[in-house]
Amino acid sequence: MKQFLLVFLGGGMGSALRYIISKHLNTNLPYGTFTVNIIGCFIIGFLLTYVSKSNFLSQNHVLLLTAGFCSGFTTFSAFAFENSLFLKQGDTFYFILYTLCSLIIGILAVFAGIWIAKVL
Repeated sequence: MKQFLLVFLGGGMGSALRYIISKHLNTNLPYGTFTVNIIGCFIIGFLLTYVSKSNFLSQNHVLLLTAGFCSGFTTFSAFAFENSLFLKQGDTFYFILYTLCSLIIGILAVFAGIWIAKVL
């Protein structure tokens, strides 16, 4: 239950910060969304790498900051980190498959949601 609450708390903080940044930076172009995606990718890459070599943070702190904050801030960070693991392991096929499927199917799912909402 404690881990659930840590993810919940971190996710709420990340989502709130994403909202604030996007509200101020999104104008004609989604600068805010781009900014949070890049910052989130940096944070998750740094944290997971630094913690794995130094044990600087406890497992609960890592959970709060990665699965919680970074995932609330942007799910793109988890996607990018997972892809970096595929590349690190030499799994180019899965890197390409995961990337293309995530983008194409994700965009198609948005269009499907739009279409279904219009039909109802």
